[in-house]
This record gives sequence, C-alpha cells and structure tokens, in this order.
Amino acid sequence: MATSLSNMFFKGLANRSFGRPLNGLLYCTRYSTSVSNDSDTHDDFKPANKLEDSGISLANVIEQDVKDNPVMLYMKGVPDMPQCGFSSLAVRVLKHYDVPISARNILEDVELKNAVKAFSHWPTFPQIFIKGEFIGGSDIILNMHQTGELKEKLKDVTSEK
Repeated sequence: MATSLSNMFFKGLANRSFGRPLNGLLYCTRYSTSVSNDSDTHDDFKPANKLEDSGISLANVIEQDVKDNPVMLYMKGVPDMPQCGFSSLAVRVLKHYDVPISARNILEDVELKNAVKAFSHWPTFPQIFIKGEFIGGSDIILNMHQTGELKEKLKDVTSEK
C-alpha cells in the first residue's frame, strides 16, 4: 500500500507545476538564516555582514538600488524562484514586458526588509520601483497592467538582451 501511495504522489508531482496544492496538501520549504552557536563552527563559515564595517547604510544601498535599476523589486525569493504568490505575480506581470528586473530577496536579511519598509513607507512585499519611483505591490502593478498604465510606464525601459 505504501508503494502505491508513493507512486500516486510522484505521478501527481509529474502532472503538476510546483507551488500548487497537491491532492489537497500544500508543501512549503523553509530555509534557516540563523547563525549557529556551535563552538565547532569556524569563523570562515559563519555569515558575515559586509555592510557593517563599510560605513554604508542599508538606506544608502536601497537608494542606490532604486536609482541604478530601472525596475527594482524587493520580494520574497528571487525572480526565478519566488517564495510567495504575490512576489510570483509581480514577476509574471513584469516579465510580460520583457524588461530587465533587478531584485533583492528580503527573506535573507530582516534588517534589509525593515529598511525597505522604512524607505517606502509601505508595510507589505513585494515592493516595486520603476525608474526611481515607488509604485506599490503586485496588486497595483496588476491593475496598472490591466489598464495599460504599466505599458506606458515601462515604454522607455529596454531589455538587456
């Protein structure tokens, strides 16, 4: 019986795309970014904050990101592997226009997440900036896409291909 259940499971995986419910079950992968307190861990293998000693603040990094990238997305995950439905929606809408998308994964750094919220005065993610202007989240760009506003906003942004 266990063999037949596992066969049904793997057949179901083959017929479905990832991120959708599988036979009523939702699956989720969580990654830990906490630093181990294990005394056997060598300092070379511990995460390091490169900004800490550089004199550059997260606000400066965000400001530079927004200034240097015509389409900047602060999201959960990365464009090739979004970690939430709203981030996935934002990426799908933006990819429709074949524009270069720059992104930072806010799940990797809680301080970055909080700094982005403070920078934009917006509490949720994803956060989309186009040509230096804060646009909003996935619901807003979806609405802009449906009304044609997004096409107009992105007309000067060219693909790097």
